Amino acid sequence: MDRESIVYGCIKDLPFGNETEVLKRRYHNLRTIHSLPGGDEWPFLSRDFFAVSGSQPEQGTYITQVIHFGASYCAVECDWEQWIKKFEAILKQMYWNSATVHLETELAGTHTFSWHAEKSYHSPGEELKVRCEWQHDGQLKTKQHA
Repeated sequence: MDRESIVYGCIKDLPFGNETEVLKRRYHNLRTIHSLPGGDEWPFLSRDFFAVSGSQPEQGTYITQVIHFGASYCAVECDWEQWIKKFEAILKQMYWNSATVHLETELAGTHTFSWHAEKSYHSPGEELKVRCEWQHDGQLKTKQHA
């Protein structure tokens, strides 16, 4: 049986600015997502993986717009560096405050990757910094000495 990996997360927009600035950023981010390919080469990361909340509270955006994504893969962790490069290429083009990716694997546990803007927000073209946390489901095995 193939090893399945689940990847999901969200990109959070900036929750401040006047209405014109907010709409400009949101439309820019929406255009970035819509410009992604409909199909992609491995490891896949296409526009169909993403969903963008509307601009109104009844459309899913009270203050912060959330761009969410998710996909099921066959052992994507084997090519995880390539997937991260593709994801970061998208982030570099967008306005955001933070982004989180969860990678759930059958053999290597669960990993959480977080990007946070160095100042109060990230603008297109700025450098990125990532933090990774690793959790492994199951019991901790300890070695006993005689």
